[in-house]
Parts: sequence; structure tokens; C-alpha cells
Amino acid sequence: MSRIVALVDNAVRRSTAFWAEHGLSFCVEQGGARLLWDTGQSGDVLRHNLDVAGLNLETCDALALSHAHYDHTGGLPFVLRERPGLPLYAHPEVLTPRFSLREGTYRSIGMGMSSEEVAKQADLRLSAEPQEIFPGLWTSGEIVERPEPEGRSAHHFVRRGDTWLPDPYRDDMSLVLETAGGVVVLCGCCHAGLLNTLAHVRRHFGRPIQAVLGGTHLASAGEEYLAHVIGVLQEEYGGMHYYLNHCTGENAFAALWKVFGAGRVHAFPAGSVVRF
Repeated sequence: MSRIVALVDNAVRRSTAFWAEHGLSFCVEQGGARLLWDTGQSGDVLRHNLDVAGLNLETCDALALSHAHYDHTGGLPFVLRERPGLPLYAHPEVLTPRFSLREGTYRSIGMGMSSEEVAKQADLRLSAEPQEIFPGLWTSGEIVERPEPEGRSAHHFVRRGDTWLPDPYRDDMSLVLETAGGVVVLCGCCHAGLLNTLAHVRRHFGRPIQAVLGGTHLASAGEEYLAHVIGVLQEEYGGMHYYLNHCTGENAFAALWKVFGAGRVHAFPAGSVVRF
């Protein structure tokens, strides 16, 4: 049996001691091994919520990052101080600096560590191809085919030499957990687009998708696009369960809940646990 614990999210389970922040982190337990998926926005919140959940970084076997943004990598300095040499799985572009353009100023929104610092403190295992972290737990690999809209922001940029370019989000990946009933997809922010990500996983892993967890970047989706997403989900991914948080957004959650019902659509705030 696999177990997934939501450690960091924008919200927390009611009547618990967990802290909230804009960010995401999960603990994934598979076959006796333990993976940290993203690190939230800060080491302080991650440390506190690990303690509340009764988890310890000493028992963590590996770390994987969905992409480079600060709300998913902000706790990385804390993790690597506690566990230097920890295997770190991600896309090679995860070390590329990211920026947000606001009021004419480019502001860093990437990791709080330089690529040299990360390389020195972690056992980097970077690949654009799917990687098996533990038996039955994989990175998705780069979502190359993106015919559907992406989870994009007009403010996000990367720098290539002296030129500022819209962030292509090449580093955006998910996790794929193999279970008896199919595969479970764990998203970070889904900048590659939810429908693109699900199609990629189905194409590369060749099994039905049992559930999708995490941030789906539908918070800014308009009514027309949200209706399109739901239509594709109904037609292509019947029976799939949803455990949603972070950048999914209340409107998207409510729309999915209205169509698929409380039996299949679940909030997944910090402190939540699901088993497969």
C-alpha cells in the first residue's frame, strides 16, 4: 500500500496544528521507501508540519522537485542542511533562474539557492526522461507534447543571454505512482497543463489513471476553458478521482465537484492523508 501525506498547502485541515502557506509539499511512501515531493515555500513551515505529521527527514530516502518556482523549492536549503547528499530528482532545467515581471522590474521567483550550491549539497539526478525513483514510483519526464493550453502566466520569464523570454516551463514534471488499480499522478503546479500532463502519462505508462493529486493550475481558468477541461476529463478519464489543492482554485474545485461529485473530488489541504 502507498501513502501520500500533504505536508504543505495554501490551506490546512480544520482543527489541526498544521501551518499553511502558498506552496506545496507531499510525503510519498512506496514499498517501504519515503520521498519528499517539493519543499513548500519555507523551511520553517515544512519543518513544523513534518513534526506535526510525525515525520523526520532522517527517514527520507529521496527528494523530487516538480519545477523551480519558490513556492515549491523554498524549503530546499532547510532540507539539504538536514540531509546533505540526498538524491534529488528533477528536470535539468530546474536549475535555470526564474523571474516575474511586475511594474517593469524582473524579480527572482526561482530557487533560493544557486545551481552551484544545489550541486554541492545534493546528489543531482536530473533527466528530461522518466526516471524510476523507487520501484513503482517515477518522474513523468518532460511533458513535450502540449496541444492543450498550459498553466501559464504572462508575468513569468527566463533570461537567455541578454534576452528575456516567456518561461517555457520545460522543467514542469509530475510524479507517477504505480498501483494495482492503475497509476496515480502527483502534480506540482501543472504549468505544462493538466490535460497535456494526463495525456503524457497515459501515453508513456500505458495504464489507466486512477487519481490525480496536487495543484492543477486552474485557478485562473475562464468558464469556457474550464468547461472544456471538464468535458475532456469526462470523456477520456472516466472514474478518475481528484485530490486537489494549491493552484487549483476554488472555482475550478467547485466546478469539478459539481460534475463528478463528493465521492470523487476531494480537497487535499496540509495534514490530509490518502492511501492507494
